[in-house]
Amino acid sequence: MNLMLLRNAQVHAPEPLGQQHLLLGGGRILWMGTGLFDLPATLAVETIDLQGRRLIPGLIDAHVHVTGGGGEAGFRTRVPPLGVSRFTRAGITTVIGLLGTDDVARGPRDLLATVYALREEGLSALAFTGGYHVPPRTLTGTVRGDLVLIEALIGIGEVAISDHRSSQPTLDELLRLAADAHVAGLMTGKAGVLHLHLGDGPRGLDLVRRALEQSELPPRVFHPTHVNRRKALFDEALELAGRGCTIDLTAFPVEEGEDAWSAADGLIRFLDSAAPAERITISSDAGGCLPVFDHEGHVCRMGVGESGALLQTLNEVLQRGVPLERALPAFTSNPARLLRLPAKGRIQVGADADLVVLDEAGAAHEVIAGGIVHVRNGHIEHRGTFENAV
Repeated sequence: MNLMLLRNAQVHAPEPLGQQHLLLGGGRILWMGTGLFDLPATLAVETIDLQGRRLIPGLIDAHVHVTGGGGEAGFRTRVPPLGVSRFTRAGITTVIGLLGTDDVARGPRDLLATVYALREEGLSALAFTGGYHVPPRTLTGTVRGDLVLIEALIGIGEVAISDHRSSQPTLDELLRLAADAHVAGLMTGKAGVLHLHLGDGPRGLDLVRRALEQSELPPRVFHPTHVNRRKALFDEALELAGRGCTIDLTAFPVEEGEDAWSAADGLIRFLDSAAPAERITISSDAGGCLPVFDHEGHVCRMGVGESGALLQTLNEVLQRGVPLERALPAFTSNPARLLRLPAKGRIQVGADADLVVLDEAGAAHEVIAGGIVHVRNGHIEHRGTFENAV
């Protein structure tokens, strides 16, 4: 077993623990303490002195188009898949892959294979089954079968509502999907969530409110994302968070005067509200197309979601005076709790050795995923198999 000793780390677990030393081995945190002890000389231990830099849990990105998204303006607008270093250089050590608008040319087999490839490259990777549309694309014939029988699949999504690109699901269809996610989660101990893409349609979160009112399903099953894309939608989401749903902000660019909140604005507003602090997550939509449509539904311009948006958002929130221990859970412990990943999102003995060292500017100085150094001194140490291909 390869051992690694991290010395003089200013640990935020997310709560501040002060200066600590950590011993890593077998992909886990084996020991953490304030005083060093002598290790047997026969042990091969790599030592890294962090010199008082901040050490945080690896970021969890719960909304990633790992196969590439897009396709709304023709096949040429399909975004290419993302290499592993696109995530690690941004401090992300766990990703949840999904399908979006294009769940025809891209399907669940491709998604699952890409998740397995990312695992082979050293990243923690899982996925949601289905995609934008109802009935969903599956591997076993049913979403419940996918979740029960395929280890890497932990929920359903991203199912689109309030969007002209969606299949316009009815309340009954939404309830059936949510029930399948919930029951499969009970059977397996997986997340069992229904991850919902919210468009900018005027119906907003009405379907989710009706689902909560007309069923016995627990609110935690519903995980709406992109809720900061309209300010009124964000207000609706705040109300749902108070009822027990976890809401997800997307770290996309917001122009001045736009009827939207940036992820930083949204997080600060959420933390200043009466909503439970554990009911918010932030994701990047990395690899996904960020289209802007005209009044007829045609794409007039587009961008691409970037993994680096998570760390950028965290640093913006910190610069605006939010303490690290208050901002960090939305990127770490909150998604770990929602997705039922008990070894993720925290720095503690027994947890996975997914760690990020921040430099003074807030960039990733070191990134350790599963106990392996992927970024060292701000430079990428491990790239994916084809990332250097010409």
